[in-house]
Amino acid sequence: MFLTVPTLLTWTRIIAIPLLVGVFYLGLEHGVQNLVATVMFIVFALTDWLDGFLARKLNQASSFGAFLDPVADKFLVCASLLVLVHLQRADVFVALIIIGREIAISALREWMAQIGASKSVAVHMLGKVKTTVQMIAIPFLLFNDRLFGVIDTSVWGHWLIWLSAILTVWSMVYYLRKALPEIRRRVK
Repeated sequence: MFLTVPTLLTWTRIIAIPLLVGVFYLGLEHGVQNLVATVMFIVFALTDWLDGFLARKLNQASSFGAFLDPVADKFLVCASLLVLVHLQRADVFVALIIIGREIAISALREWMAQIGASKSVAVHMLGKVKTTVQMIAIPFLLFNDRLFGVIDTSVWGHWLIWLSAILTVWSMVYYLRKALPEIRRRVK
């Protein structure tokens, strides 16, 4: 089902990427750029929850949607991280950890699916926590100011993105350990 409401919402996350990046090239005042990018990221990140909810509610879940959803999430997170590295708000090492893990686990999941062992690398709560921390850290770093005059989003975002990197490595180790018996069996 290529053009269902949930799938269209997923496509909006992919279409949002050049819009999110483009905000920083419009020549707007820095505070305005940061606010617009933050709001855009939050709105598009919320479509991740909404498309899953609607797919279940409208009975429009599909294998294409199940494939596209995590791809859209990864594109949005990776593009945002690259913007943050460019703006010197995130360390390149953090971006490499997060992006590298996404590539490695995506490849692992694809291979495990090809050999009929995809259940061994099914989404785990640790991966969901990692994603949640990323989805909080990134808008904090995009905003890069005091929220409500109190919360220094730059400082909180910095700590949260590093926590996300730690959770990223931890979840990668978890998935690799789950896949290891099957990998050993197939490589022999």
